[in-house]
Amino acid sequence: MTDSELLNKFVEQHRRLKDEVGKVIVGQDKAVESLLLSIFTGGHCLLVGVPGLAKTLMVNTLAHALGLSFNRIQFTPDLMPSDITGSEILDENRHFQFIKGPVFANIVLADEINRTPPKTQAALLEAMQEKSVTVSGKSYRLQAPFFVLATQNPIEQEGTYPLPEAQLDRFMLNIHIDYPTFQEEVDIVKGTTIDNSQKVSVVMSTEEILAYQGVIRRMPVADNVCEYAVRLASSTRPNRDSDNTTAQYATKYLSWGAGPRASQYLVMGAKTHAAMQGKYSPDMEDVDAVAVEVLRHRVVRNYYAEAEGISTEQIIHQLIGGIKY
Repeated sequence: MTDSELLNKFVEQHRRLKDEVGKVIVGQDKAVESLLLSIFTGGHCLLVGVPGLAKTLMVNTLAHALGLSFNRIQFTPDLMPSDITGSEILDENRHFQFIKGPVFANIVLADEINRTPPKTQAALLEAMQEKSVTVSGKSYRLQAPFFVLATQNPIEQEGTYPLPEAQLDRFMLNIHIDYPTFQEEVDIVKGTTIDNSQKVSVVMSTEEILAYQGVIRRMPVADNVCEYAVRLASSTRPNRDSDNTTAQYATKYLSWGAGPRASQYLVMGAKTHAAMQGKYSPDMEDVDAVAVEVLRHRVVRNYYAEAEGISTEQIIHQLIGGIKY
């Protein structure tokens, strides 16, 4: 099958996948789309939303529709690294045997990742970066595809261990999940207060997911689109020696900007977004479509932005407008 035929098949299966997820998840179309974009790009996601917005159900439903194994880890202050990666035990023959932890799954939901100490956070983040875990000097490879979808509660910060910026940078997207609309909430209540469980069908195989990841990575990108993504990422870096308005705006409102990994994810995210729309190559609009979720957790507002009530999203949109026009 040629790459163009594979991309055409991807568009059809992507539509079916959203329909299957829609049987269980009412609304949240943008969040579902972003999750799928991250999965087919091969990145990891940070889901931010208040309790009760079906974050766990959304991820579990996606795993079922994709035919992938799923594990949920509830992060708590007493969670140890071995509770995630696994540990060696002495069997009846007095030989050490490795017992795999919950990280050995295709999709791992790290629930409230900021509730556990940095040492335990680092154990998961190593698995995210290296796609393997090391126990007692031995390395164990994680099965592909492997995705970590971590959640954070934005309203309850007491007793938490916020992820440092260097660790946040390992997540491709920062997805904010908002409250449903009035009609969506009515539909949720109607659908969940009766005995009517919806069954989700498997849409793709593991081999197909890996094939789609491969064809998206091979997708050509025009030089001007690649340069635009790099200009956008670099525009978030304050205190640059430049007299243009965009650089002055970033210097005024940002204390820290995005690194080169942001440029890579902007291009890869644009490729996947283009593939979902049935295009064979991304354009600048595809970069814009993923920019907020790629950059949101990679820039740090300074005192002036907080004092004036300017959000990170407003800053990113301003920078996009300054570069394009």
